[in-house]
Amino acid sequence: MRRSSGRWARLLVAAGVIGLTVAGCSGSPSGETPQVTTSASAPKPVLKAAALTLTPAKDAKDVAPGEPVSVAVADGKVGDVKLTGADGKAVGGKPRADGAGWDSAEPLGYGKTYKLTATATGTDGKPVTSESSFTTAKPARQLGVSVNLVEGETVGVGLPLIFTFTGNVADKAAAEKALKVTAEPATEGAFRWSGDKQATWRPKDYWKSGTKIKVDAAVYGKPLGNGSYGREDKTITGAVGDKLVAVADGGTHQMTVSVNDKEVKTMPTSMGKPGHTTPAGTYTVMSEHTGYTMDSGTYGVPEDTPGGYRTFVQYAVRLSYSGIFYHSAPWSVRQQGHSNVSHGCLNLSTENTKWLMDTSKKGDVVTVQNSGGPKLESTDGWSVWQLSWDEWRTAAN
Repeated sequence: MRRSSGRWARLLVAAGVIGLTVAGCSGSPSGETPQVTTSASAPKPVLKAAALTLTPAKDAKDVAPGEPVSVAVADGKVGDVKLTGADGKAVGGKPRADGAGWDSAEPLGYGKTYKLTATATGTDGKPVTSESSFTTAKPARQLGVSVNLVEGETVGVGLPLIFTFTGNVADKAAAEKALKVTAEPATEGAFRWSGDKQATWRPKDYWKSGTKIKVDAAVYGKPLGNGSYGREDKTITGAVGDKLVAVADGGTHQMTVSVNDKEVKTMPTSMGKPGHTTPAGTYTVMSEHTGYTMDSGTYGVPEDTPGGYRTFVQYAVRLSYSGIFYHSAPWSVRQQGHSNVSHGCLNLSTENTKWLMDTSKKGDVVTVQNSGGPKLESTDGWSVWQLSWDEWRTAAN
């Protein structure tokens, strides 16, 4: 019995040791939850009242009616906006896609008073309202503008885009900002002024055939200097056709016509005789005429004076302001291809003139070389290609 009692005592001690060992490997006391350390929670966003900015500002005067009316919102989203004239008529507009503002979509009238009321809801959820009243300008004069491009017209690769105003433009930078030329494919170009009424936009190089052109003369309500404002907007679209270039040589008395850089026809010609030599350079076709009277009086030589004339021709195409044309001249067919006998124009047979006029179009290019004449002035007609690109951009008005 003694040995039996000692054995049980030893078993109890061993069990106690095993229990202590197991307890020592435990991660936490039985029934207790492990402690977890957490980071500090993110701060709550600060809620703010919406801040509205109205343009034009309250009580503004002489506001340009062509400039947009706008509402800008900080710390919130725009709500209802109303822009009304003194007669209560609403002016259209639309909110910005991101909700951060509103812009008018219609021009205002001259010499009118308008009221702008706008609401917005801030990030604090509260609505805010702001108002502005302003008066538009009364122009001392209104200037219209015309463009040498007809809607839907197909033109030649040499066409410059000419904007002619009905009066002097004092602020040329403002006018250029209002005149936009868009091309597809994109085409680099620049403006140059001739005097105070005419701005010409020329591409850096000849247009590419197939180019689509859009002209936006957004001058209405825009200040053009010295109290002048634009009269009305104009939008015109057109396209560039085949590349046609004609080269007339006074030495060989031949004109060679190329279409899309491929020679298609050579024809005899006669240009200006001594004392009436044809200016040499690159012209651009300005206009075409069927049934036209060539009159020396248009450049200061009356018909009844030496060297004067007044002659009807069947076909004529203007190349310059100074009276250079290519035209049908059946009376000089024998000289065409052999000598220069005209008063400065390019004489062709009636058949060849008709073919070229039927093949050609406004904006095509005609180059005169070896004529013995003076250099063509870049301001004589649409002769913009007389200037290099660097000269075009730096030339004085």
